[in-house]
Amino acid sequence: MASTLRQGSALKDEVTSNLYEASQKDDISRLDLIALVDMGSNGIRFSISDLSPPTARVMPTIYQDRLCVSLYDVQYKNGEKVPIPQEITDQVSAALVRFQNICEDFSIPRKNIRIIATEATRTAINSVEYRVTIESRTGLEVEMLPKEMEGEIGSLGVASSFSSLEGVVMDLGGGSIQLSWLDQGTGETRGGPIGSVSLPYGAAAMKRHIEEAQASGPAAFQDLRQRINADFRKAVASLPILGHVTSTPGQSGGLKLYLSGGGFRGWGYLVMASHEINPYPIPTINGFEVSRAQFLRNNQEILGDSESIFQVSSRRVSQMPAITFLVRALMDAIPEVSSVYFAQGGVREGLLFSQLSPEIRSQHPLVAATRPFAPVSIEALLSLLKDGIPSKKTNDKITLPTESIDSQHHVPAFLTSQYFLYALVHLVNYHASHPKDIRPAAALRSTTTGLLGGAHGLAHMDRALLALALCERWGGEISPNDEVFHQSLQRLVGPQGAWWAKYCGILAQGIGDAYPAGVVRTERLRLSSMTGNEGDKLFVQVRIQLIGTDGLGTGWVKDLQKLGKKKGAVEGYRIKLRVVVEDSVV
Repeated sequence: MASTLRQGSALKDEVTSNLYEASQKDDISRLDLIALVDMGSNGIRFSISDLSPPTARVMPTIYQDRLCVSLYDVQYKNGEKVPIPQEITDQVSAALVRFQNICEDFSIPRKNIRIIATEATRTAINSVEYRVTIESRTGLEVEMLPKEMEGEIGSLGVASSFSSLEGVVMDLGGGSIQLSWLDQGTGETRGGPIGSVSLPYGAAAMKRHIEEAQASGPAAFQDLRQRINADFRKAVASLPILGHVTSTPGQSGGLKLYLSGGGFRGWGYLVMASHEINPYPIPTINGFEVSRAQFLRNNQEILGDSESIFQVSSRRVSQMPAITFLVRALMDAIPEVSSVYFAQGGVREGLLFSQLSPEIRSQHPLVAATRPFAPVSIEALLSLLKDGIPSKKTNDKITLPTESIDSQHHVPAFLTSQYFLYALVHLVNYHASHPKDIRPAAALRSTTTGLLGGAHGLAHMDRALLALALCERWGGEISPNDEVFHQSLQRLVGPQGAWWAKYCGILAQGIGDAYPAGVVRTERLRLSSMTGNEGDKLFVQVRIQLIGTDGLGTGWVKDLQKLGKKKGAVEGYRIKLRVVVEDSVV
């Protein structure tokens, strides 16, 4: 028996060795893996990302870890700045050696491993000694990110977090905060004549400043407030904001503010915890959008129950007074801000994004994330889906496009955007392998905690709309537990967005039933649509031609008919549907 176990163990070792050697020879695939160490002020993050096509735009993370060491905090003792302690240097070096071994497991070339250091390392008393020690133990250079580049790279990280954007970008670290202006669609940061602005008001730094001021008395605290407000106003004045503001605060055309960094993300989770949709359905912070009023809402009551706040650590809670101070100063300096967006991207994502070509950067994240699952006949199926969506007609009340998803008698803008339709067709048959009774629920959760849960750069609205459509693609029958989640998503996108997402999902159901392999060899389904009016009532006529089906796979037609009736309304919103079926028995 023992001999057999030894033989089995030897065989396992041999197989493992052969697999490792095979992976070492696969140099081409390994070159697409990038290992980064982001040596920040509040923690040290280790990650390995895959920049291979077709998903390079969303920069999939295949490994990540974090060393909970605040290089900022360890440099202060009794209010005095001190060198980075030796025990911290030893701890960081040991973590880096471990990460090197993990990189070797993934067969990552040494040239693809980078250590990037920022504010806390740059300003350390013993910065040189600290870096030399690490380099001697790991053989890897610690790259210092220049102060003027930190904001620009952070802005690129924010740019990677959205399909497009234009506005003020702020990245809050532990020791500093960076401000810059990002142009929509160009991926180019601009900060006026002096470049991206860096201020020494990071979350940890502000906490220390406030504690010192409070200890000195009210006058010192007031001086601190005035100094920070003045510095923010000066920094904002250097950004090319004028000419980009089209309305007053609180209106849809106002300035957009994009926030990144652990401190701001913690604030975002506080806002999420007090959101009117409770529980809020999408757990990831990236792509979370709120109005100016929601952003400035007093969260002290929720903060008092800090143990119940999702993704807000006790250390982050201790920094909240400082972050609140910053938030108020920020909004006072930029009164034109009407909406705020939270981003996961920072220095790490910015460095990765900077390595992508302009063509890849311009891809929509939702399309890139779903492209690996695209059916063979993607263009034919996409064209079929688009045939079933009403287009702009003269004298119709339906108009295209509209920015407001809740405007009555408008087809929402997402239906005229290729990215949503592409993503829906990409995933039209993905859940076919699931048991029939869980397909709708699995599809419903796929954009938040399932298949696309980790996809970088997706807006919450996109996740919600696609989830609702995919759920309907599989019939939409879900359990009471999933119904609560479903209702939350509907509230997020609004009645009109939810109704049209269901409409697209039902059409996708018909397309999937007609072409379960995603291959169009022979024509089995034709769709066409048009709009019309009966007096002052709008309707959409959908013509369905089922070719050679003998009446099979037509349950979706009844679902479409039901959607146009009163029972198919979402919170009172619906469009009357005239469904005309030809060449088949329903």
